[in-house]
Amino acid sequence: MLVHPDLAGRPAHHSTAGRELLQQGYTILRGAAPASLLCRLAQDLEPRFAATPFCEGGFYGERTKRFGRLLIRSPLMGELVMHREILDLAELALGNWCERIQLNLAQAIELHPGALAQFPHRDQDMWQGALGDVEYLMNVMWPLTPFTEDNGATIIWPRSHGVEALIEEPKEAPVVTEAEPGDAIIFLGSTLHGAGGNRTVDVRRGIIISYCLGWLKPYENQWLAYPPALAKDFPPDLAALAGYAQHRPNLGNFEGQCPSVLFGGYPAEPLAAIDALRPDQDALLANYVAAQREGGEDLAA
Repeated sequence: MLVHPDLAGRPAHHSTAGRELLQQGYTILRGAAPASLLCRLAQDLEPRFAATPFCEGGFYGERTKRFGRLLIRSPLMGELVMHREILDLAELALGNWCERIQLNLAQAIELHPGALAQFPHRDQDMWQGALGDVEYLMNVMWPLTPFTEDNGATIIWPRSHGVEALIEEPKEAPVVTEAEPGDAIIFLGSTLHGAGGNRTVDVRRGIIISYCLGWLKPYENQWLAYPPALAKDFPPDLAALAGYAQHRPNLGNFEGQCPSVLFGGYPAEPLAAIDALRPDQDALLANYVAAQREGGEDLAA
């Protein structure tokens, strides 16, 4: 799941959704997944929704329920997380600033009647990096029930992303992203947004999946959510997205190797550290080492 160095050749770069995402800070893919898939997912998550207590605090919402670790709560979650068109959009949005993307979170959200509108915010504020240029993450909201203006559909401020995130008051009025199960509401981490208030007698349910730069600390601690004993059963690409891959050069290693080495259990013997470099770094290193060997210099260090 490596980010291609030439993003201009990716289909998302030429798609309507890709252009809208970069220009508006959000886009909606209608019918991105079968509604039947979301219905079955909702059934799988039903017991956990029922058992989960309400959140505490004004930001999460005292009439809202949230829970994560969705990859182990339904065997169908992998289909949403690994959705090819959405991964292409994530790589388009984030690929200029990382060598690979990673899963940031997979969370289910339920707004109950009486839930207040959420405080408008930008998810990039989790990290204290430079703002206005770098995009740190991309969110995807998948409705499990219809999203309407009355039941708390996600509210988004168009063109409030990127450098506009440095401006206190957004220039454009917000839009209510009404959507149906199977639609995907996609927005950048720099885009101002928030859940609406639920003024109906029914709950509003959705799943949010987000992807972030591979060198960031993710919102959901993936290695605790999916320890090796669980992640070893994921498809390789999904396991890598969930943190069991190094971000070259050498970031996120276990004893100098890819953390997927733990899928065979904790090693009984010491491991040899193995370079995990980008191709350009490999080429520079090969020339550097070769020049020293040709000169007869001692390479021990």
